[in-house]
Amino acid sequence: MDGLLYQPQWRIIDQSAVGPQFPALQSFGMDDTLCASIGSGQAPATARTWVHHNTIVLGIQDTKLPFLQEGVRFLKEQGYQSIVRNSGGLSVVLDEGVLNISLIFPEAEKGIDIDRGYEAMWRLIQRMFADFPQQIEAKEIVGSYCPGSYDLSIDGKKFAGISQRRIRKGVAVQIYLCVNGSGSQRAELVKEFYRLAKQDASTKFFVPDIVPEVMASLSELLDVDLTIGDCMFRLLTELKKASDTLFSGGLNEVELGLLPGYYQRIAERNEKILAI
Repeated sequence: MDGLLYQPQWRIIDQSAVGPQFPALQSFGMDDTLCASIGSGQAPATARTWVHHNTIVLGIQDTKLPFLQEGVRFLKEQGYQSIVRNSGGLSVVLDEGVLNISLIFPEAEKGIDIDRGYEAMWRLIQRMFADFPQQIEAKEIVGSYCPGSYDLSIDGKKFAGISQRRIRKGVAVQIYLCVNGSGSQRAELVKEFYRLAKQDASTKFFVPDIVPEVMASLSELLDVDLTIGDCMFRLLTELKKASDTLFSGGLNEVELGLLPGYYQRIAERNEKILAI
């Protein structure tokens, strides 16, 4: 078992079935809170799972698009809310067929190398689906939304992306897994957002040229009907192997005190950027 994946204790905070009333901004406030508490030794390593309905998560760079509000209005017309996250990357689609997993580690004295965080998540996903013959690769998939060197793919089609967030000696490695539904339809939505938000203007930063055909869900790629519950079971099975103690829990007293401040910070930032 990878040294980073193995932890004496893994706490599970499962928010995958909260429903459409669960605000996506709260998730990013939650992960910042967990980074602060785990980094300061006031909580054990934690795996948090979360699902949000019809949400487009924009990256900081996306907010600099010249016609951003036109893109956001289009998404709203399609029934999607837009938020801006505080971790790296570009736009991604969240809906009831996308499972998000955050692994929050305490940073060791020498620190956790950024690639080591990505590798740990990649290895975890490989183990979760090791009973299938298809090989899960980590490499950039050109034409995908939110492209990066640790895009997870099968046969050249991306189904997941990984980002990281670091606060006060806590490291959150976050992944979105397109479990079911159409990966290419999700990509079409983001492609149209970029078309409207950029138009013919030139930009000094990278705007992805999205090719919907290079994206798919795990259900499509593995040719099996997977559910969020199936993936949760696989995740818990692997984390149980990676710890002496696996337990389900909520926020502790320290974290409950920290959460309002972290949530307010990201909420205020979103209010300023996305006010229409």
